[in-house]
Amino acid sequence: MRLEDLVRYCDAYLTILAVGDAPEALNGLQVANGGEVTRIAAAVDLCSATVRMAAEQHADLLLVHHGLFWGGLRPLVGTQFDRVAGLIHHNIALYSAHLPLDGHADVGNAAVLARKLGVTIRGGFGTWREQICGVWGELEVSRERWMGRLTEVLGAAPRALLFGPPIVRRVGIATGGGGSMITQAVAAGLDTFVTGEGAHHTYFDAEELHLNVYYGGHYATETFGVKALAEHLAAKFGLPWAFLDHPTGM
Repeated sequence: MRLEDLVRYCDAYLTILAVGDAPEALNGLQVANGGEVTRIAAAVDLCSATVRMAAEQHADLLLVHHGLFWGGLRPLVGTQFDRVAGLIHHNIALYSAHLPLDGHADVGNAAVLARKLGVTIRGGFGTWREQICGVWGELEVSRERWMGRLTEVLGAAPRALLFGPPIVRRVGIATGGGGSMITQAVAAGLDTFVTGEGAHHTYFDAEELHLNVYYGGHYATETFGVKALAEHLAAKFGLPWAFLDHPTGM
C-alpha cells in the first residue's frame, strides 16, 4: 500500500498532532522511502542494529517507539549518518511514536501490559509533559503471585521494592522511565506501581510512602506498544510484520 496512506492512518489513529511530547521526539514519519509499504518491522529503538534487522526481514517500514532525534539537532555524521544511510540504502521508511503510543487506549504500552497482567483498567494514570502516559486498574492478588505474573509477561523478574500492602489491589502502570511518578501513584490512591526504571532516590520515595514498586526494565516494558501497533496495522491492511528484538537489559 502507499506509504502516505499508512502514515495518514497512523497519525489519526495515534492522534499524533494532539499529543504533546518532548520537541526532539518528532512523532510521525521521520524518514520516507520510495512510497510503498509491503512489509512492516517493529522495534523499541531506532539504532544501526534494528535497521540491519529490518533489512534482513525485507521490511520497507520500521515502526519504533524511540526514533532518530533524541539528541536534538545534530550533524549527519558518525552513528547518526550510519542509521539514516542504512534506512535510505534499504528503502526503509521510519515511523516513530513516543507519548502517542505510551498512552494509547488500545495499543499503548501501558494498556497492553495491563491487559496481559490481568488488570481491569479503570482509567488513565501518570502525567508527563501534561500528557497521560499510563493506566491504572484493579485486581486482587498476593505480591508473590503478582511477581510471578510480571516475570512471565516481561520475560525476567523485575526489581521489586516491597513497601506497600501484601495484597495488590490498585495498580498503576507507566512504562519506560516512570520512577518519578511514585508520588503520583500515591496521590491516586494506588498500592502498587509498575514501570521500567527509576533513579536511585526513588527507593526512599517508595519506602517512605509505603508503595509497592516494580522496575521491569525500560526496554522490557516498552516492547508491547510497537508489537500491538504493528499487529493492528497488519490486520487492517493485510501486511506481514515482524518484531525486531534488540534488548538492552536496561
